[in-house]
Amino acid sequence: MVYVGIPKGQADQEEEVLKTIQDGDSDELTIKRFTESREKPGALWHIYAAKDTEKIREFLKKVAEEQGQENPVDHDPIHDQSWYLDRTLRKRLHQEYGVQGWAIVQFLGDVVFIPAGAPHQARTRDAVHNLYSCIKVAEDFVSPEHVKHCFWLTQEFRYLSHTHTNHEDKLQVKNVIYHAVKDAVGILRANESSLSRP
Repeated sequence: MVYVGIPKGQADQEEEVLKTIQDGDSDELTIKRFTESREKPGALWHIYAAKDTEKIREFLKKVAEEQGQENPVDHDPIHDQSWYLDRTLRKRLHQEYGVQGWAIVQFLGDVVFIPAGAPHQARTRDAVHNLYSCIKVAEDFVSPEHVKHCFWLTQEFRYLSHTHTNHEDKLQVKNVIYHAVKDAVGILRANESSLSRP
């Protein structure tokens, strides 16, 4: 989070921001960062374990059906990013499916790391109550430990509609694997003579 600003004339809305943070299920230490340390919050994240993805997907489809919405085969309630789980839906997800995530308030200067395949949602203060302006920088990467999971996500994207924003392989996982193997083989060949010594 590289910038969080409070628009002139809106400094008195701290109570509303505090309520948003509390309703977001934030812990006491996070609340103290805002109330006592006077740090500037920019975004509220909810992050879930990758292992719970199918349960969350099933839950979102169920809620959509209850609201009379269609669930087209070439769309995905998680990848479509068309849902925001408010406090009521988060509580219901926990009660019905045993899924509970982590609430993280991102303050100015904070970095939020989201593991591969972990469903997540973020609300900026602008989106919730039109309070604080913020700018964040996001970067995707593939770690060797999560290549398999990233490849699996890429396969999931292939089944989305051709007009879907996530249809393409943005991470270029196959290229990452190819270049990692090519570099490893190059290093092994360059050190072949020293590796063959007893």
